[in-house]
Amino acid sequence: MMQGHTGGCYCGNLHFTMQLANGASSYQPRACDCDFCCKHGAAWLSDPAGSLYITVEDSTQLRRFRQGSEQAEFLLCGQCGVLIGVCYQQAGQRFAAVNVRAVASSSFAAVVPASPKQLSASEKTARWLRLWFPNVVLKTV
Repeated sequence: MMQGHTGGCYCGNLHFTMQLANGASSYQPRACDCDFCCKHGAAWLSDPAGSLYITVEDSTQLRRFRQGSEQAEFLLCGQCGVLIGVCYQQAGQRFAAVNVRAVASSSFAAVVPASPKQLSASEKTARWLRLWFPNVVLKTV
């Protein structure tokens, strides 16, 4: 049975609904060790068997940022500054993970460290395809 969770930025401009295949306590968010994620305090949550729907109320306030290998795109609110997620596109399909700090529920397992800085660009992509939400919808209102 899928479990629904919501989240978003502080001002509500960016929000999301995700469905997880398992109970929240079985998911361990991953704290990336890259400089960008460390400065934002990000810990990433995803489920390759789940779904993610992201809504942008005011597209003029959606900020996108690429760093490192520049393959993934971070989604931030230009109004309140909150980092809500990261996306990667391949062959017209969007994959993504959400920043657990932007999820309304806090019943997830303890955050574990992750070190994608040690991976090559192709290893990162393979990891995202294996771990992230597939078929992510990003809708502007």
